[in-house]
Amino acid sequence: MAPLIQSAIYLGLFVLTARYPRLKVLGVRTLQRWTINPLMRACLTIGINPLGLAILETRGRVSGAPRRTPVGNGRTGSDFWIIAEHGMRANYVRNIAIDPLVRIRLRQGLRYRWVYGIATLRPDDDPLARQRRIIRWHPLRAFNAMNVRILGAGLLSVHITICDEDFRPASIDHPQQEAKPPRSGQTAITSGHR
Repeated sequence: MAPLIQSAIYLGLFVLTARYPRLKVLGVRTLQRWTINPLMRACLTIGINPLGLAILETRGRVSGAPRRTPVGNGRTGSDFWIIAEHGMRANYVRNIAIDPLVRIRLRQGLRYRWVYGIATLRPDDDPLARQRRIIRWHPLRAFNAMNVRILGAGLLSVHITICDEDFRPASIDHPQQEAKPPRSGQTAITSGHR
């Protein structure tokens, strides 16, 4: 009985995506905003990463306040890829379009730490092909990719170039982390974003 119910849900989501993508985005966004995202943020804050996720912090395009969103961990070296399930309808994607300076909370070894990055929207990239490369040999990323495909309506690739560890913007618009003072003989790096 359970496979039939699951198949019916998938069929319903497919029809919803094809016929009423705006309605699907509204429903999924409401579900994520009030249930999934708060739970995932809480888990990641206390060090539990059950689904191979990371936290993306953008600056709100209207308020200027930091906005944190759980995203799939698509890190490969100094590159970090996100497949935005709602494309340009996603709030964090619209925030990136205004201010590409972001922070990502990643697991490095046994600890989590924030790293800076510069985000670029990639509408020319094939998000499904990119997603296949991201999930190769990683079951947690594969589970997240499945959810993105099921819940998404209009996928978009987002590329983030992770800055080196010494990068600190001179004026921090993200109040959760203080800027490190430059070491003697160094000057602070400015991001050019306010």
